Amino acid sequence: MRILLLGPPGGGKGTQSKFLMEQFNIPQISTGDMLREHVKKNTVLGKKAKEFMDKGELVTDSLILDMMEIRFKDSDCKNGFILDGFPRTIIQAQGLEKLFSKTNQKLDHVIVINVNDDDIVERMGGRRVHLQSGRTYHVIYNPPKNENLDDKTNEPLITRDDDKEKTVRNRLSVYHKQTKPLIEFYSDNVINIDGSKKIQTVKHNILNELK
Repeated sequence: MRILLLGPPGGGKGTQSKFLMEQFNIPQISTGDMLREHVKKNTVLGKKAKEFMDKGELVTDSLILDMMEIRFKDSDCKNGFILDGFPRTIIQAQGLEKLFSKTNQKLDHVIVINVNDDDIVERMGGRRVHLQSGRTYHVIYNPPKNENLDDKTNEPLITRDDDKEKTVRNRLSVYHKQTKPLIEFYSDNVINIDGSKKIQTVKHNILNELK
């Protein structure tokens, strides 16, 4: 089963992706992880990617697709995979379709996790982090024992800049602009899921749709 999982930042996409990986025994393919792996191994594609990265430029779509073609041949992809972070644009989606055609594959499902923007702002704005350990809390869903203090060290918790309302709303605006054309492009395969419900309910609803 080949799945493209779309969802807003803070919408629970990462959590649901883990469930799907376990349920179907398929890997999540992250373009970021893939790039780092090629650069680390100093492959031919990794060297090309590093040239762009060293200049502070974006790695080209064609290079990402070449890496994906190699990745799709790995044994852990024989049952399928979950795509994360690619495609983000229509041009990338068209390139991916060409790759699938070349390898006699197809994208089976495009799962879109929908969550209201205000709910996302509440979810992310309520996050609190203990910087030294990375422990995370939420003022509503997973509060610390003492307000704004880490449970183990009693040290202060912070709100990351990424979780502040202005930043979150900017990220959501970018997400909507990027994702709307993709949803239209994949309209025949789209499965819309209400991501505002409890984690287990969202998981159950996704699995029901994939039966």
